[in-house]
Amino acid sequence: MKLSIIIPAYNEAEGVAQTAIALRSVLVKLRESYEVEVVFVNDGSRDNTLQLLKAEFEDEPDVQVVSHETNRGLGAALRTGFERVAGDIVVTTDFDGTYSFDTIPYLLDRMLADQVDIVTASPYHPAGMVEGVPRYRLLFSFGASLLYRILVNWHVHTWTALFRAYRRQVVKTISFESNDFLAGTELLVYALRAGFTVSEFPTTLRVRTFGQSSLKIARVTMAHLRFQKRLLWARLTNQSPDHVAPVRQP
Repeated sequence: MKLSIIIPAYNEAEGVAQTAIALRSVLVKLRESYEVEVVFVNDGSRDNTLQLLKAEFEDEPDVQVVSHETNRGLGAALRTGFERVAGDIVVTTDFDGTYSFDTIPYLLDRMLADQVDIVTASPYHPAGMVEGVPRYRLLFSFGASLLYRILVNWHVHTWTALFRAYRRQVVKTISFESNDFLAGTELLVYALRAGFTVSEFPTTLRVRTFGQSSLKIARVTMAHLRFQKRLLWARLTNQSPDHVAPVRQP
């Protein structure tokens, strides 16, 4: 079975060496069970992230580094990654260490054990944890997830995590238009409405260990609220999922 791992990166020069060490550690284990490819998507970084990544992995043919000329956003980076990979299972994960690479095998084990199409990391699951994350970030993320639970599926506790595993059919058939941080949520919502199945992997969300987040709370909050408004309207008017149009980022 082939496994693809997509890691978006934007101005992450400070953490390239640390990420490379952590990634290589888990790749040793993953290669025992999977044919693995890794795609870093450099999203128009203004520092030397691209050069450092290419230098770090130049002798590893199963690790690709692709790049956007300008910063286009997380959703655009994911879309580029999905177009490049060929895995039977596709994992998306953060560059910055908020979710440990060491837990990727457990995410995959959950997918195979539960026989589902998507496994999403879930720090807000009753068995999940949060360590060191600022309260204002938690208020935004937890609040958004609570609203999606009400609007879409009460049994899914976390809707804003990037750290997920998808079966190939999901990322090749479900489209999303968001170019920013809404993209992962949009993808999960449309996948569930299309009939794909999901399981949660309770895990620990940690404060980023290096660099600075590019997430703009006000902008992302408004994007989620607009999307939730559309979901609510579709629910109130009994529209089919096909009528819930993707939301374009401003």
